Amino acid sequence: METLNQYKAVQEQYKTADHLNTRISIHEKYSTNKLGFGNWLFSHYDISPNNKILELGCGTGDMWKSKLDLVDRSIELTLTDFSENMVSVAKNAIGEHNFISYGVVNIENIPYTDNCFDRVIANMMLYHVPDLNKGLSEVKRILNDTGYFYCATYGENGIMPFIAGLLKEYGIADTTNKNFTLQNGYGILNKYFAHVQRLDYEDSLAVTNVDDLLDYIYSLTSMSDVVKLGRQTLKEILEKVMVNGILNIPKEYGMFICRK
Repeated sequence: METLNQYKAVQEQYKTADHLNTRISIHEKYSTNKLGFGNWLFSHYDISPNNKILELGCGTGDMWKSKLDLVDRSIELTLTDFSENMVSVAKNAIGEHNFISYGVVNIENIPYTDNCFDRVIANMMLYHVPDLNKGLSEVKRILNDTGYFYCATYGENGIMPFIAGLLKEYGIADTTNKNFTLQNGYGILNKYFAHVQRLDYEDSLAVTNVDDLLDYIYSLTSMSDVVKLGRQTLKEILEKVMVNGILNIPKEYGMFICRK
């Protein structure tokens, strides 16, 4: 029942792009590593001409909007999400191209034939999958024998654990979804892929406007306990730990590169 409730919460969270855009915005405004996580991820993708590429959980399509000139037009890029609205947002943002197709796809039941993709991408979404074993089995099934599976996630020592630590005396616990993190991801993936490599992205946030951070927190369904403190109270708590007008927050993000 808990898994079902979590799944429904995720569906509600991604019904529109608003929450996702809020979370993207804070990283764009306050990240100390100016390369950008998406650019860093893309720099590690080994994409060759004629590759068939599938992205699961494409969200707003932000990964590809500025990258189309960097890929050979001979590729076949399939952008999918389990949210029909997210697929529409991505399609509107990226547009129609003869080498790009769009679809509504659930990772637990991928509607493509065995061994048909050269590259599969699943960024910041595997921790949401109710039956991750089924989802990864499906990824392995559709990935060809020389293909790569790229999946990004967060660690267990990043933004929300840090904020929960600041609020510990108020009875706030770290409720971050730890179903698939940088810490446990290798062991999970190694059950399905013979070769798994972890890469870490060095970054942090230097927040100067706490209201932006509050918008970020309020966009997360997992932070309901924090929200109960009230926005003004939470703002006052966070402002007290600012140094010279800056709230420095650790980020822990990275990716796994997998092969059969």
